[in-house]
Amino acid sequence: MGKKSSELLFHLEERLHFLRELGVEFLFSRKDSSSPSLEERILNCQLCPLSRTRKNAVPGEGTYEAELMFVGEAPGYEEDIQGRPFVGKAGQLLTKIIQAMKFRREEVYITNVVKCRPPQNRTPHREEVESCRPYLLEQIEKIQPRVIVALGKVATDFFVPGALSMNELRGNFYQFENIPVMPTFHPSYLIRNEGNKEIKKMVWEDMQKVMACLNKR
Repeated sequence: MGKKSSELLFHLEERLHFLRELGVEFLFSRKDSSSPSLEERILNCQLCPLSRTRKNAVPGEGTYEAELMFVGEAPGYEEDIQGRPFVGKAGQLLTKIIQAMKFRREEVYITNVVKCRPPQNRTPHREEVESCRPYLLEQIEKIQPRVIVALGKVATDFFVPGALSMNELRGNFYQFENIPVMPTFHPSYLIRNEGNKEIKKMVWEDMQKVMACLNKR
């Protein structure tokens, strides 16, 4: 539990003790329907045509106290079915990478640039990326991670727009809203090139730089 959570829990316990002393036996919660949460807004989003072909929007997963954030391209088939990011083969590989970095999956935050699955897992269109842009920016603002890992070209283009290739971009830190961003290959690219040990080596080198930045080495 982080310091912020501990302090909130302490104050909540103090408040509940005070109410019990007053003889209050029941507490009622009123949800403000005029202010849906970020996750609710994503789940109910209708801003682009992907909302008509998805099964589930996929906001993201992890803790809002994460110091490390992973951003991929878009949900795939399994993610669309389950409503969770990175749960297919690429997700299983990402989980192994996270564990090798001395984190647990629940300690980081995982999301995508686009929150709904594009048909046949095609690359998201520019207007789809732009429709989802405010959601990702709000997630980054809420989480304030110390480092962001951009998985693949779509995510990298979001943070580091330009004409450079992934080979040219990966392995170097870039700044986005004063947050270091490390571009690296998407786990699905590693799976498609499973026999290429050089690609795996490059990704691990990138993650070692992230670990060093976070004092995890």
